[in-house]
Amino acid sequence: MSNPDLVIRGGTVADGRGGELFEADVAISGGKVTEVGKISAKGREEIDARGKLVTPGFVDVHTHYDGQVTWSQDITPSSQNGVTTAIMGNCGVGFAPCKPADHTRLIQLMEGVEDIPEPVLSAGIPWAWESFPDYMNWLSKRDFDIDVGAQLPHAALRVYVMGERGARRDPSTAEDNAAMAKLAGEAVRSGALGFSTSRTLNHRTSTGDFTPTLKAGEDELTAIAGAMHSQGRSVLQFVLDLSTIHEDLPMMLRVADSTKCPISFSITQNDKAPQRWRQTLDEINAAAKRGLSITAQIAARPVGLLLGLELSRNPFQTHPSYKAITHLPLQERLARLHQPEVRKAILSETATATDDPLFFRPNYDKMFLLGDPPDYEQPPENALGPQARRQGRQPEELAYEAMLSDEGRGMLYVPFLNYADGNLDATREMLIDPQSVPGLSDGGAHCGIICDASFPTYLLTHWTRDRRRGEKLSIPFVVAVQSRKTALSVGLTDRGLIAPGYKADLNVIDYDRLHLHPPKVHYDLPVGGRRLLQDVDGYDATIVSGVVTRRHGEATGRRPGKLIRGAQGIN
Repeated sequence: MSNPDLVIRGGTVADGRGGELFEADVAISGGKVTEVGKISAKGREEIDARGKLVTPGFVDVHTHYDGQVTWSQDITPSSQNGVTTAIMGNCGVGFAPCKPADHTRLIQLMEGVEDIPEPVLSAGIPWAWESFPDYMNWLSKRDFDIDVGAQLPHAALRVYVMGERGARRDPSTAEDNAAMAKLAGEAVRSGALGFSTSRTLNHRTSTGDFTPTLKAGEDELTAIAGAMHSQGRSVLQFVLDLSTIHEDLPMMLRVADSTKCPISFSITQNDKAPQRWRQTLDEINAAAKRGLSITAQIAARPVGLLLGLELSRNPFQTHPSYKAITHLPLQERLARLHQPEVRKAILSETATATDDPLFFRPNYDKMFLLGDPPDYEQPPENALGPQARRQGRQPEELAYEAMLSDEGRGMLYVPFLNYADGNLDATREMLIDPQSVPGLSDGGAHCGIICDASFPTYLLTHWTRDRRRGEKLSIPFVVAVQSRKTALSVGLTDRGLIAPGYKADLNVIDYDRLHLHPPKVHYDLPVGGRRLLQDVDGYDATIVSGVVTRRHGEATGRRPGKLIRGAQGIN
């Protein structure tokens, strides 16, 4: 017998099944795990994993790398957080199919929904395709540091078929539905893992228009989902609004029932109805008992906005005196903000109304300093409002000073979902529900306001080790739900386990050193575009298809990752 390509020696293995940790060697050859146990053969390459945690690679089912995969081979920041498979094309937005006349329209939609700057997308996307199969064929020729899977985005499909009628949300005709269904079937045959749509008022173009899919009819969704699932396993992913969930969720369940298409959607705790998530989970568990395949995607921590002078939003952005200087470069703006008369003017004004869905009138009782290390589960008394009251000051002053710190790079943290109770107890209950998987990291998106692509790391650090304000979760559970369970939810049965015959996607983690740093702004996108990133320590090695892609936090330059074409099983 020839020597294995790679042997990971003596690690503490969480194999993805959710059982107890155990010590073992792992042998890899030909891109697959060949043996788990005591391995005598010497590998051509070896990794000493004694005292380290060995896990399957994480499968992130909710990302927005649809643009980034066209200009970059490194799918950061997800690949820096132990992710070895990322699924893009969520929330109904993406870049195929698309006619040349609609390039700008789809860019404006992605910019508005996912906060990826228009100049970055315009400069970075080569538009070397029109149809969805063309897009997949073009991507299949590229190599990445992780595997990527794609979903067919409803907004792109609707505009492609219906043109201006689709963009302005007109009801589709029977002919429109037939045309969309035909293209959807072709998308699955070309490798789409699913189809995504959005029904939330928060999803708007950068010019303020609602997403084309907002009020798409049940007949339209049924035609598309049915055509896709008839061509192969296909997941329908969607986003709903709390205000209309009582109408939209039963409709989506009817679509799933009539088409037999698995569905997956996001559940969060909302401040306006902090117990609605329980009712929603009860509804989907009841649907699962009726035989529907249904998965809830759960955020690992609060979905939190980061506010600052260098970012997309800040508490003073609607104040007239701030608006007068908002166009200035950061250093010039900073100099003005240090002037006593400018400070006095801004602090004397109040926030005005805006239709920006990600600008909330500042609530200083839910605004925090994130800290170093970043703390996403702070007690309410840590918020700027209570702090200001204890100091006999106005919270606006604390916010102003915080943003001026670190040479104008100070950030404020506003948890706006999953934090209605001032803790993460509800999130824990959501995560352990049998119908849920971790999701919503939004890797590749929200470049200037949200930095949640570190969810996979946070699941391990906070939930299994660092939590102080409530019950924790076990390492085997967390590893299983974000590797095997997420993989199965999108039809990838070939990964997420450390067992013979499975795809050799693994992490070797220095668990004691695993650590997230505070978010920082980087200008490394096309044309110097901005994005928030979090450095992470503790990943000794990440392995994709048996190839070491990252060692000790640094890329090796090897890119064995490929576009996934369709549901995958063990050969």
